[in-house]
Amino acid sequence: MPRFDSPSCFGRLLDARRGGHCTLAPSVAATSERSYLDGTLVLSTVFTTDGGQARVTDAFAMREGGRNDPLRLLIRTVDGLKGEVAFRLDLAARFDYGDILPWLRGGGGAYTAVGGSSGLLIECDREMRRQSAHDLSADFTVRAGDRVRLRMRFFPPENLDDLEAWRIRPEDADQLLEQTVDWWRRWSARGRAAGAQAAAIHRSAVVLKGLNYAPTGAIVAAPTTSLPEEIGGLRNWDYRFSWIRDSTFTARSLAEIGHDGESGGFRRFIQRSAAGSAQDLQIMYGVGGERRLTEVELPAMAGYRGSRPVRIGNAAAEQLQLDMYGELVLLAWEDFVHGHPPAADYWPFLVSLVDAAAERSEEPDRGLWEIRGEPRHFVHSKAMCWVALDRGIALARALRRRAPLERWTARAAGIRAAIETHGYDSRRGVFTQAFDHPALDAALLLLPMFGFVAHTDPRMVRTVDAIRDELSDRSGLVRRYLPETGVDGLEGGEGAFIACTFWLAECLARQGRVAEARAGFQRAAATCNDLGLFAEEWDEAEGVMVGNFPQGLTHLSHMAAAVALEEAETVGGGDAGHPERPAAGAAQPAGAGARRGAARKPGAGASGGLAGAGGPSGVGAPAGAGPSGSAGGAGAEGHRHRSGSTRDSSR
Repeated sequence: MPRFDSPSCFGRLLDARRGGHCTLAPSVAATSERSYLDGTLVLSTVFTTDGGQARVTDAFAMREGGRNDPLRLLIRTVDGLKGEVAFRLDLAARFDYGDILPWLRGGGGAYTAVGGSSGLLIECDREMRRQSAHDLSADFTVRAGDRVRLRMRFFPPENLDDLEAWRIRPEDADQLLEQTVDWWRRWSARGRAAGAQAAAIHRSAVVLKGLNYAPTGAIVAAPTTSLPEEIGGLRNWDYRFSWIRDSTFTARSLAEIGHDGESGGFRRFIQRSAAGSAQDLQIMYGVGGERRLTEVELPAMAGYRGSRPVRIGNAAAEQLQLDMYGELVLLAWEDFVHGHPPAADYWPFLVSLVDAAAERSEEPDRGLWEIRGEPRHFVHSKAMCWVALDRGIALARALRRRAPLERWTARAAGIRAAIETHGYDSRRGVFTQAFDHPALDAALLLLPMFGFVAHTDPRMVRTVDAIRDELSDRSGLVRRYLPETGVDGLEGGEGAFIACTFWLAECLARQGRVAEARAGFQRAAATCNDLGLFAEEWDEAEGVMVGNFPQGLTHLSHMAAAVALEEAETVGGGDAGHPERPAAGAAQPAGAGARRGAARKPGAGASGGLAGAGGPSGVGAPAGAGPSGSAGGAGAEGHRHRSGSTRDSSR
């Protein structure tokens, strides 16, 4: 706290010994079941012992106006349900990724913990004691009808000299918990989804909302850093930043089911962060709009299950990835389709984006997967430059805005010709990863989703079949590409990329291959944990989630595939049934006959974060990580799929 990318307070997931944790669990043997309260990110964990049953409810406090005045408060509530259950609280805050042992002050039911630029006000309805100079603990028993609350609130240390000034009464904590549940349910109720997959779509939408940093409108790719793509490997990256690509995907997904505010907020965030100019655009930003995201290794941290190095920051921020131009213009087009035309002062920025796509489309780049090998002429990147031109032309015509249409039209035709000549293997009849490189890439599955080619085009059908045959693991999950080709310039391997399997399922559904689509969708959907949360990747050999978690790209791809499958099963699917209809009088872009895949295809404030991101009842680990009640998820079972106890290269 207070931001997604802030240094950790409880980081045991990345170092069992020095990372810090907050464990609240029965002090005797217990079983546990957990779930989010319907329509929320409020986590409920029910513990059952031989002597009774109790529930722990975890919530980041939400309230109206929190965007500008965030509480930065985590409430953990223990309710006795029947019999009696003995509980143990162990709280070991470790600031700045475990480097700073806190200075504790206070006594009884209230302490402050400060160090460096971090501070916590810690309150409990039961007396806490110093377990050591830096750690707190408490033991208590709850019976049916009893309630015990733990409150942890972040403050700058200079604000904590007067402990009494900031204390929260137990009854106020109860009211805040009720307000938080109500806030989430009001937000969820605005969503539109129907059919057999409606519940799953809403769950993924709530997770995506939890990745939104309300004060600025930024959307992060995932709330974690350095969860490895291969256990014990080197591919450990920091995802706690706002990527243009992932964020536009997310904003689009939420807008498609009725949550328009996030789309507009992100669009304004990017325009501000890029200073209104495509020349100053980069592929990602800090959640406050920061440009310098210097990548640093933390050698003192042991890493998740020994996977080192642990990294903060991300060097990919300095890469050229040409798809960013197309993503932003496409988002503007789809906002227009949904009745939100770009403001007059946004149009010059859009023109500069289209011009940049036209001018830079012949350059090699690092691609969707942010390779750290040599740049290439990636087909997906070229196609997204075409998208920028195609949708820019359509917007200019629809809005009757001045633009160099003749030049844009000629450049779009040139890009298409180059892709169909150099990015297509005529011998096999399939699109390829990069110009004059015959390897396949799962990013090609996106080509029909933004309208470059129809799903049912024979070239695309053959490409889909080839990707499924050549990039799938033994279980049917799809890999991004084959790392052994050396394209990414990194050592080691990685798991199957779950989003890519959802992309495959969506393509199959749009091609009318419903049984195949359903099988692929079910295989990918089976990788979620018991809370319905998806990681970035799946290691079939170990049967575990790998990569950062929960992963926004996986969740939005899950939403898109679910909608495509539902439509294919009910109305026959296919491209023809799903045109993006512009507003009255608007021009139809060449690629607008296919959808881009949204639902269709713990930050601060009103969109604070993922309250389930802390073990069955712990803080500091993703939900699903760690033994029952442990925060920070120490141990080899931490990230395991449905455990009993409980993008690449540079992403």
